[in-house]
Amino acid sequence: MEFVHFLKSPKKYLDLGARIPKGALLVGPPGTGKTLLAKATAGEAGVPFLSISGSDFTEMFVGVGPSRVRDLFAQARREAPSIIFIDEIDAIGRARGAGLGSNDERENTLNQLLVEMDGFATTEGVVILAGTNRPDILDKALLRPGRFDRQIALDRPDVRGREQILRVHLKKLKLDKEPQFYSQRVAGLTHGFAGAEIASVCNEAALIAARREKSEISMKELEAGVDRVIAGIERKNRVVSKDERRTVAYHEAGHAVAGWFLEHAEPLLKVTIVPRGSAALGFAQYVPNEDLLMTKQQFNDIICMALGGRAAEEVLLGRITTGAQNDLEKVTLMAYAQVAEYGFSDKVGLVSFPRKSQTELLKPFSNNTSKLMDEEARAIVNDAYARTRALIDKHRDGVAKIAELLLEKEVLRQEDLLAVLGERPFAQGSRNNYDIYRHGFKQEEANDPMVAS
Repeated sequence: MEFVHFLKSPKKYLDLGARIPKGALLVGPPGTGKTLLAKATAGEAGVPFLSISGSDFTEMFVGVGPSRVRDLFAQARREAPSIIFIDEIDAIGRARGAGLGSNDERENTLNQLLVEMDGFATTEGVVILAGTNRPDILDKALLRPGRFDRQIALDRPDVRGREQILRVHLKKLKLDKEPQFYSQRVAGLTHGFAGAEIASVCNEAALIAARREKSEISMKELEAGVDRVIAGIERKNRVVSKDERRTVAYHEAGHAVAGWFLEHAEPLLKVTIVPRGSAALGFAQYVPNEDLLMTKQQFNDIICMALGGRAAEEVLLGRITTGAQNDLEKVTLMAYAQVAEYGFSDKVGLVSFPRKSQTELLKPFSNNTSKLMDEEARAIVNDAYARTRALIDKHRDGVAKIAELLLEKEVLRQEDLLAVLGERPFAQGSRNNYDIYRHGFKQEEANDPMVAS
């Protein structure tokens, strides 16, 4: 909106001696709407919108990239006030190397872009927007004030943001109830989804309803759309032996029961033993809270819940399988995060080491510290597993009942667990995504103009 105001009434700013910002870098994960926001800015301002991808500047012929940059900016000046949008700018904006004497076409293109951005007068009314999900690799000269004056972070939406995005997409669908009824409830199911994934959920729901020969879309189809996006397509024709199916049922029942009796575990939405995607033989779906901070107790309860499947296999079936591999990956990452990033270990101390990637830490620490971190992470997992094993042993009858019910019905919901295990022994805390899924937003939240807009 700030840029829209600049473009609509530049004189207000110029009269005060202000310099209109030249550009903004839209930064965020894939699918969060960077390109859409740039288009919306041009539409709101009512000015010409010139769009180009970063890869369009790169050709095998020498000089084509810089020439296209010059032509693009010349056209923008002729049509000023206007907006230039460069999508995936990291294709040409990557940090320049120290190769002296080289004639790198990409570097020449970047040099021309730098000159053009800081080479035309601010009064000409040309604003440059650019999108990238890799801001860390961009050249520092591109990010200095006077070129991209603003960095606008577009993260994955929270529950209210998802609800508003869902309203837009559900308007186009033929629903059996009002779009607002479903937008509120589906928002609670889609924690961590980007805008593109939310659009995919709505489209999948429509396709599923059409395949089921239904004239209107209901909550069942929307839930099936969420499952399809999270875990892949159902593969009911997949050949799974009777013994394997029983193992999967006990594994998933272990997750469900462990989470039921752990205070800080995320609320279970449903558990299924229907194979999905290329590898999953079953999965338990939880509804995470929108908490921005996590306590040590929450971490430990989530680790215990993830180990519930392996513990159920060992306690009730007397053998372990490879089915817990994905669970163990998550548990390992969470254990090392506690020790190496969040300062939750007394022995390692209040230190935090940055991550090079999801699985690799940067190493400004000694081999002794590395060994200590390994020992502490292993201790966290071993303690959690002992706690989970004792929990499963205590509630082994409940695990067996849930597993047999799963073999019979294939899909269980929270109501089924309630019938078998009784009420959870913990008071419900703050309002979470499961409450929103079941009941929608509170009335005062629904009437809040900031939520309803």
